[in-house]
Amino acid sequence: MAKTELYVVRHGKTMFNTVQRVQGWCDTPLTKTGVEGIQHLGAGLKDVDFKEAYASDSGRAIETARLILSQHPNGPQIPFRVDKRIREWCFGSLEGGYDAEMWGVVPRVLNFSNYDEMIDKETTFKEICEAIYDADTANWAETYEELSYRVRTGFEDIAHHMEKNGGGKALVVSHGLTIAFLLNLINEESDVRMDLANGSVTHLTYEDGDFSCQSIGSTEYIEKGKELDQA
Repeated sequence: MAKTELYVVRHGKTMFNTVQRVQGWCDTPLTKTGVEGIQHLGAGLKDVDFKEAYASDSGRAIETARLILSQHPNGPQIPFRVDKRIREWCFGSLEGGYDAEMWGVVPRVLNFSNYDEMIDKETTFKEICEAIYDADTANWAETYEELSYRVRTGFEDIAHHMEKNGGGKALVVSHGLTIAFLLNLINEESDVRMDLANGSVTHLTYEDGDFSCQSIGSTEYIEKGKELDQA
């Protein structure tokens, strides 16, 4: 049986990413620059023998996955599924506001003076999730228990399905905070990260119910694709 591997991609750069607005369950399309970046990524990934492909149910993730598969020689034959469990965090009433506003509010809920102090103090994802939940006046945000169950089971079910069917490689398009949170669920010692680049690849392997991480937020496939496109 082949090793089970997930190539977990953060979606391409969107309109809200560009103007630095909060984008969780709300959605905007990829920009021209975002599309170009994912086209480079697709070129860089075209030699990876994907057996299946997955995306969250957000339009930006589906658009990213389809752009990657459109460049793959086996793209039309690769089964593609959408799973809402691997979508981004819900930021409730903070959705659509400027990033600086949300990351001004959340540290204050946790009694920090600013974002940098919050990160320097090794604040946990659980604390950040609970602060977002408390700051959300619309009551849409998830509790930590809801969020951790959703993200864990979403990725585990994808990996388990792959393993049960002989293993192999899967393309999985998700979101920056969700991917970082997954890494923390895999290894509680991992740092809280907010810096995964659009189009970056986090490479995971899965065996007998356990994930291990091979690389985090790599942009090597984008660079490889640029080189191939310029050749």
